[in-house]
Amino acid sequence: MPRTQGSLWDTVIAWDNLHAGYREAKSGKRYRQDVLEFGNRLEEHLIEIQNRLIWKTWAPARWNEFYVYDPKKRLIEAPQFKDRVVHHALVRLIEPLFERKFIHDSYACRKGKGTQTAVDRLQSFLRQAKRQWGKVYVLKADIAAYFPSIVHDRLLAILSRTIRDKSAFWLCRTIIEGCGHQGRGVPVGALTSQLFANIYMDQLDHLVKDEMREQFYLRFMDDWIILAPSKARLNEILAETKEYLMAFLGLTLNPKTRIFPAHQGIDFAGYRTWTTHRLPRKRNVLKARRRFRLLMESYGRGEITLDDIRPSVASFLGYMKHCSSFCTVQGILNDFILKRNIGEVI
Repeated sequence: MPRTQGSLWDTVIAWDNLHAGYREAKSGKRYRQDVLEFGNRLEEHLIEIQNRLIWKTWAPARWNEFYVYDPKKRLIEAPQFKDRVVHHALVRLIEPLFERKFIHDSYACRKGKGTQTAVDRLQSFLRQAKRQWGKVYVLKADIAAYFPSIVHDRLLAILSRTIRDKSAFWLCRTIIEGCGHQGRGVPVGALTSQLFANIYMDQLDHLVKDEMREQFYLRFMDDWIILAPSKARLNEILAETKEYLMAFLGLTLNPKTRIFPAHQGIDFAGYRTWTTHRLPRKRNVLKARRRFRLLMESYGRGEITLDDIRPSVASFLGYMKHCSSFCTVQGILNDFILKRNIGEVI
């Protein structure tokens, strides 16, 4: 039987927890107008949130919607800042309850993990599998439109197995059902959605690890990798996981799901990985070139300063240092010449 938690609510609505939720929600956003306005009347806003939670009158305000193109068009729905505080306050208390149940090799949106850790683990798996079997095959799979496909009733049923506190569960349900989606889908831009999405896919993790006993399996949100010594074995795994996802979670696989030899390299978590080395993802290199070209043009028109440019360069170098990229980095940086229209060159 899964362990449950039945006395969360008093801790969730406690002043210290709400204040901590505010501090986490404003991290990296302290100069935004809505954050400044909330902070100017901090005590008043937190008391209002606390009272509405106590009396169960809290409901999410209209979500902020915008599109990003990275690499495809994607709708982002982000909670207003006052609601973000509630999300952080809730996640602070319920995330540890689920964290202890997650498998080791789930890497998205978890403290102490992330893309670099996932790729390191994948490369370690590849080396172990090659020593064990010689030839290695890969199942690379992901979910079609994952966040919009999460079924509310099934998600709530999974949450209820751990969150027994009726008031804490009410808040989870209010967030899930108050996002404007009718019975299916969670917003991409919310902290709670990241946690709920991980919890939802954790059901697949335990199927593969506990029941199917697959040694070389890892997942980054809705993308996952399984290594095996033959295509036949991976086809069996694919058929079973496909059936499970549809029957129990209401999810379908992306048509791009495929099985292939590991020597072709595995595009996963931002890098292309082999047993001996890894390379940057091609689209990330093209994106960096476009980004630097736009920065050069903006700098030339005097619209930005060096201080505006440094974070982009640091982010690019931070990504590239984890793979074999010396020539690529040199080529991009050699073309990155900052020149004011009046003739200054840096």
